[in-house]
Amino acid sequence: MADDHDNTPENGAFPPESQLPYEQWLDEAYRGVMLSALEYVSREGLAGEHHFYLTFRTDLPGVVIPDRLRAQYPHEMTIVLQHQFWDLAVDRAAGKVSVGLSFGGVGSILVIPVAAFTGFADPSIHLSLHFTASDAAAAAAAATETAPAAPAEDDAGGSAESDPSSQVVSLDAFRKKGPSPA
Repeated sequence: MADDHDNTPENGAFPPESQLPYEQWLDEAYRGVMLSALEYVSREGLAGEHHFYLTFRTDLPGVVIPDRLRAQYPHEMTIVLQHQFWDLAVDRAAGKVSVGLSFGGVGSILVIPVAAFTGFADPSIHLSLHFTASDAAAAAAAATETAPAAPAEDDAGGSAESDPSSQVVSLDAFRKKGPSPA
C-alpha cells in the first residue's frame, strides 16, 4: 500500500512545514555538544589528536576580541584550539565561552557568547557542527553594522585573504616556543 505522506526529495516533494521547532531544538542540542566538549577539555585538556575549530560571529554584541582582529575579521572568525591556549572556561549561566590565545606574540582573552558561535569541528574524528547565530543577536548586529575595515596585513607577514568575513586564523604562525603565556 502506498504512503500518501511520502514527501521524500526523491518524489519531488519537500517535508511538510512542522509546527514543532525541530531546527531550534537541534541547534540547541548541537551547541550543548560543543559546550560539553569545551568543558571537558577545560578540565582534562586535549587528548590524542583532538583539536577544535571554533567559528563565531565577531560582529555580535558581547564578543570580546582585540580591535585589530575585529578589523581583520569584521563578520566571522575561526580559531583553533590545539597546542597553545589557556584559561578555557565555559559559563553556561552567562552563555559565554572564554579562552586565552596568542596573536602575534600578544596574549589575549577572547570572550564569545554562545549565541555567536556558527560552527564547531573536531577534525581528528571528522566531526563538524553548524549553528545559526541567534536571531536577536544577528538583528542587533545588522542594526549597528558599519562599513568593514580593509583587510590588514596579518602578523605572520602575509596579507589577509580576499574575503575577510570568513577566515581561519592559523595559530601556527603565532606560536612561541616554550610554555604557554599565563
